[in-house]
Parts: sequence; structure tokens; C-alpha cells
Amino acid sequence: MSTNKQINLLDDLQSLLEKQIELAQQGNAAGSRLETLNEQTDSLIGQIVQTGTIESTEFKKRQKHLQKLYKELCLALTAAKADTAEKITHVRKGRKTIGTYRNNIRL
Repeated sequence: MSTNKQINLLDDLQSLLEKQIELAQQGNAAGSRLETLNEQTDSLIGQIVQTGTIESTEFKKRQKHLQKLYKELCLALTAAKADTAEKITHVRKGRKTIGTYRNNIRL
């Protein structure tokens, strides 16, 4: 495979990771777009492995940066997950409070 093709694949991977990080930091509103980008990233990684790009010198040059982006994405997703869990907890408490008021009004 040509070096230009390998560079393009790695550029695309870097771009997709950066977009995913950006969307993850935006929160829940970007969920479906984030899922779409995740599918594209999975497909691209498959191409990188199939074409042997992962063994290339270009990949080795970029490996640390790509790993850094991946870790940053994981952190952003973890933060978004924690935020969502906190919001769900608040909703449950609110529903419980409303249920308690509703039961007391009927008495």
C-alpha cells in the first residue's frame, strides 16, 4: 500500500477521534452523532489493520498521539456517563418526591 494512502487513513482516524472527543464533551445532545462516528472509526480501524498500515513507519510515528487522543476520548465519555448518571439520579429523586406528595394529597 502506498505511503500516501496510509497517511490518509491515519489522518482520517485522527480527525474522527478529535470529532468524537468534541461531541463527547458536548454531552447527551450529540449521542446519535457520536454513535455514527464510532461506527465510522471502527470501520476505519479495520481498514488500517487490513492494509498493514498498523505496521508502517507512519503509524509508529503517530502511535503516541493517537493513543493520547483515544485516552482523551475515554475520559470525555466517562465524564459524560457520570453526568448522565447524576441527572438520572436527580430525576428518580424528583419522581419519588412527586409520588410521595401525590400519595399524601389522596389521604
